[in-house]
Amino acid sequence: VQLQASGGGMVQAGGSLRLSCAASGSIVRINVMGWHRQAPGKQRELVARITSAGSTNYADSVKGRFTISKDNVKNTVYLQMNSLKPEDTAVYYCNLRQYGRDYWGKGTQVTVSS
Repeated sequence: VQLQASGGGMVQAGGSLRLSCAASGSIVRINVMGWHRQAPGKQRELVARITSAGSTNYADSVKGRFTISKDNVKNTVYLQMNSLKPEDTAVYYCNLRQYGRDYWGKGTQVTVSS
């Protein structure tokens, strides 16, 4: 399984970014895909995740600002990030979980300036 993320960058506070992550390889129909992030000096944390059935979970800090979606045909997950804040600055990692095993993509940097 390979995960290819894209869409990171630098934006001013209040701006928007959209992250994409395409999964390839031996992908099963039932899985969970999501995004985690890690800021300097902090632990990696869950941002949002979505099941193949479309159920979603969000970190409290991003509720109402971020939206996760998924294209099951393309095995691609998206994270629309609006009203970005400087505290959203982090490396964002795409994740896929299937059969209890986690796969990670290389991180993509998101920097929000004040």
